[in-house]
Amino acid sequence: MMTWFIIGVTVLISYLAFRNPEMASKLQFNAAQIIHRKEYYRLISHAFIHANWAHLGVNMLVLFFFGRNIEAYFNFYFGNKGTAFYLLLYFGGILASNLWSLIKHKNNYYYNAVGASGAVSAVLFATIFFDPWEPLYLFAILPIPGILFAAGYLFYSYRMSQKQSDNVAHDAHFLGAVFGFVFPILLRPELFDRFIDHLFVFF
Repeated sequence: MMTWFIIGVTVLISYLAFRNPEMASKLQFNAAQIIHRKEYYRLISHAFIHANWAHLGVNMLVLFFFGRNIEAYFNFYFGNKGTAFYLLLYFGGILASNLWSLIKHKNNYYYNAVGASGAVSAVLFATIFFDPWEPLYLFAILPIPGILFAAGYLFYSYRMSQKQSDNVAHDAHFLGAVFGFVFPILLRPELFDRFIDHLFVFF
């Protein structure tokens, strides 16, 4: 399964980067380095390294649970193109999640970011798109319908990105999530009708 492959590669590269700060520095997202020094590989490479084991663990745990769901959905709706579309979702989430940071920090050599959160948010929200009422467990305890979790997640990410009061790229979470929700519609517009039917299934 492709989810297992992505997790394996990400854990390996993150582990190597933990042990080699110079490697981590070369792979992390830095908009100024991308724009002015044309180090375009950073647009992707930053998603395969993480700040610490906790950061890596949370991202890979979420990817483990929801990536497999999306693989199943994509294989069902897109047949032998399912795996290719899953990779487009994941890597598209990486790119889309940092568009704003690329513009905002294009001249800031001191702004760096790492982690797969944008791509993982895309996978999570694609799952919510296909099954909006499936409960997600907040803090692994409290069950919340996916669509309500999505609304709260987007609101929280937007507000925190405005405040900029911590060291988390909330704008990347927001953009990655939006991309993940929209991506299946771009592939097959009629899936939006399916989403609406599932959203109002109780009415």
